[in-house]
Order: sequence, then structure tokens, then C-alpha cells
Amino acid sequence: MFLFPLQTDTLQTRTQVLLEKIKTTSPDVLFQDFFHEILKFGLKVIAALLLYLIGAWIIRKIRKAVTRALEKRKSEPTLVSFINSMVGIILWVLLIIMMISTLGVNTTSVAALLAAGGMAIGVALGGTVQNFAGGLMLLIFKPFKAGDFIDAQGHAGIVTSINLVSTKIITRDNRAVTIPNGALANGNINNFNAMPLRRVDLEVAVSYSSSCPEVKKVLMEVVSADSRILDSSTPGASDPFVALLAMKDSCVTFAVRVWVLSQDYWDVYFSLNEAIFTTLPEKGISFPFPQLDVHVKS
Repeated sequence: MFLFPLQTDTLQTRTQVLLEKIKTTSPDVLFQDFFHEILKFGLKVIAALLLYLIGAWIIRKIRKAVTRALEKRKSEPTLVSFINSMVGIILWVLLIIMMISTLGVNTTSVAALLAAGGMAIGVALGGTVQNFAGGLMLLIFKPFKAGDFIDAQGHAGIVTSINLVSTKIITRDNRAVTIPNGALANGNINNFNAMPLRRVDLEVAVSYSSSCPEVKKVLMEVVSADSRILDSSTPGASDPFVALLAMKDSCVTFAVRVWVLSQDYWDVYFSLNEAIFTTLPEKGISFPFPQLDVHVKS
């Protein structure tokens, strides 16, 4: 606020000094001084132009190097484009300030104006800046990518796009949900496709009249019949596992645990449930139902 009055006073003082000098100086000396000032300013203009040409060449080289480095790391295209643009903007602003300084203009006011403008924009766009920062965190650390099935902020679905302020997912019932990146980056993210393998866990309840060895045998036969189920020959997977899990009030519960590829998880999950429901009764193994034994003493 106080810069402009000071600059106005300085300009008036210089003008008065110049007028006094014109009155007391001969025309030949004035012409020599004028020519000297023009030559001096011309040299500054040439220096500024050279600085521009060299700076523009350096900026192009830096931006290309940044792009190559990010692409080598297989960064998201959105992140590559954003960082490339931001690097370009920052370098061009610095180059322009250097050119202005080369011409002899005081850059203090320019720097103060840029700082004040940046602060005002940051305050006005507080929520957007938070989402923007969250988008950068997501694009840099990659907790998920487009095509992954995630569960976050109370929504579960397939990620369709990730930009700098929001992430869009398609839910199981085909709803399009847009989640702000600020909340997404600060919350829990459950990525179901982050690992190549997943374990299918089932609990199968049978009646107390069932034979434990027979139940385990039948369940293992059901599991072995599905070619999508992996064994220990696959790195990261284990052999199918069947064991008695718990003895409850009205049933005996068996645990079934198998490893599958992540993309086969739900297909195998539903197929095993159907196969178990169909096969166990055929083998004489009954499912339980809630019951209460009452003993009456006379």
C-alpha cells in the first residue's frame, strides 16, 4: 500500500532534478548525455533479449528432462502434464523477473504483488487447494489406479478416472460417484486389486450329525474341482485349506480358504458357494437350522 506514494515522490524529485539540469546544461552536453542514456538503455534491451533467448532454451531443455524422468518412472499422464506445466510456469516467471531487473526496473514491487496475489488466491480457493494437494498425493504415491476396485469414503466401485481435484468411480449398481481428492487422500482406501492374488474365505455350517472327516473330504473335492483355484506352486499362494473352525449352538462351522487371481475372486466366491450348497446334501451332509432341546422332568 505504501510503495506507490514513495515511487511517485521519487519520480517527482527526479523530474525536478532533470529540469534543473536542462536549464543549466548546454545543448551539446545534453545531446551527449541523451545519446549515452539511449546507448545504455539499448545495451540493456540487448542483454534482456539475449537473456530471453538463452532462458527460453534452458526452460525447454528442463521441461523435456522432467518429462523424460517422469515417464521413465511410469508416472500418470495427468501428473506428468501437471508437473511439466508447473515447472514451465515457475521458470517463465523467474525469467520475466530477471529480464525486468536487467532493464533496470525495480522488481521488489513485482515480487510483492505476486506474493499478495498468490496468498489471496490460496485463501479464496482453500477447499480446492486441499483437493488439489490431495490429487498430487494420489498421483505421486498411487494407492490405486484407473480400473482398480476400491472402497473409500463409504463408496465401493471401479475407478474410472483420476484428476487433480477429484476421483470418479462406478459403483456396483452402476452409479457414477465423484469423490474429492482431499477427503480421499486423508481417509482409508481399500484397494481390492492392489495385489495380484487374493484369498477367498468361506465358512460352511453343517449339522452336528455330520462326520468331520467326511465333511472335510467333500469340501476339498469341491475346491479341487475348480481349475481357477491356485496351489503352492504359484508364488504367493498356498494349497487349499479346510478345517473345523468352531462348534456353535446349533451347528459345526468349517473354514475353507483358497487362493485365486484377483480378477477371479468374485466368480470363484459365488461358484464355491453354489457348489457347496449343491454337493453337500448329495453326499448326505445336512445343513443346520436353529434348534432348542427341551428336557422335561416329571
